[in-house]
Amino acid sequence: MSWKFSVSHSLPLFLLLFLYSFPLISTQQNDDPTFKTMHDFSGYPVDKSSYTFTPSNSSSLSVDIQALQKQIDELSTFSDTPAPSVTRILYTENDVLARRYVKNLMGLAGLSVTEDVVGNIFGRWDGYEPELTAVATGSHIDAIPYSGKYDGVVGVLGAIEAINALKRSGFKPKWSLEIILFTSEEPTRFGIGCLGSRLLAGGEALAEALKTTVDGQNISFLEAARSADDSYSAFVELHIEQAPILEEEGISIGVVTNIAAPASIKVDFEGNGGHAGGVLMPDRNDAGLAAAELMLAIEKHVTESGSLDTVGTVGILELYPGAINSIPSKAHLEIGSIPVLIFIYALDIGVEDGYFRKNEELEQHDVRDIEESFRNAVINKIHKAAKSIAKKRKVTLSEFKIINQDPLAHSNGSLIKAVVDASDELNLTYK
Repeated sequence: MSWKFSVSHSLPLFLLLFLYSFPLISTQQNDDPTFKTMHDFSGYPVDKSSYTFTPSNSSSLSVDIQALQKQIDELSTFSDTPAPSVTRILYTENDVLARRYVKNLMGLAGLSVTEDVVGNIFGRWDGYEPELTAVATGSHIDAIPYSGKYDGVVGVLGAIEAINALKRSGFKPKWSLEIILFTSEEPTRFGIGCLGSRLLAGGEALAEALKTTVDGQNISFLEAARSADDSYSAFVELHIEQAPILEEEGISIGVVTNIAAPASIKVDFEGNGGHAGGVLMPDRNDAGLAAAELMLAIEKHVTESGSLDTVGTVGILELYPGAINSIPSKAHLEIGSIPVLIFIYALDIGVEDGYFRKNEELEQHDVRDIEESFRNAVINKIHKAAKSIAKKRKVTLSEFKIINQDPLAHSNGSLIKAVVDASDELNLTYK
């Protein structure tokens, strides 16, 4: 399948969305911070001459698409697999180098760059009323094996270019604007997605261990993080479409109304091994066949859920001992992506009543119970199928562990309207 992404269409919308999100005033650019060298950001060399500001008193907004595409291409070279694919697993050498590259671009854009203890990176452009709650944007740059170069990256580098464009046009925001590079968005390494944003939001389950980490006043890390009471007035994210729906319909922009309620599960079957040529079929307790049967059961239950948007994927299947002439004595499966009743397109937006806080307020929606119960019903059917298969094949279901079971998130109506208004302003088709 041919995947397409139009930076020239999406970024002007993203830029205009900033204008709808907070007031801007004209200002001269002579107070921009001087460019920081790469030495300040861990030593990765970048050609500074490519990223100079061109101050302007004009109210027009101009995006440097060529420079942005060049940055996207450069970032894609930090990969464990050859082009055109990108593989960038959390905290590997290439991931660390990619982070340094992004920090440098933030610094060259005149942003104040910080990093928290879990690896989230922040680039802040102070508004002329910095005491106001900031507007946030951003995404991630870690990449699943053999992915494309735009996933997540556009939301980070696109945000940097949007700020550069605003600065070139002589604007300064009333509210501060903060770009966040979220760490560990992909669950590839640790099995749980969005680790950085979960911890930033003060998620209970993931932060449980931090409760035992205390300072000299016996205050836990989690308590201290909450007492800081940091918050954002809104959050917007530019993202590629990860399905061909908009592309096939020839629509430029997707407006996100709800964000998936995914769940991930680990399953282990244990049976009896033996030589493949010596144990007859009626005498086998084959853990591999149990896993295969469960995979088909997963397909059945998600396709019969009643919603076209319900999906389920077995992305990991491991058989032990893993020899062609050995009956599998153990099978390990990892099941991911079981969301229901969602519509996710190209531009992610989300706040709760205009106020996104670093806690779990975004999870408090009455309507989510309908979707969550629907999703949970599919999980229960998969669990029952696993137990039934284990009994039928005389193997042990040694583990059925739900790694995460997230709630549905809803986009804020005012931001949805901002996306629609910005699309209309630019004469872009949207859905």
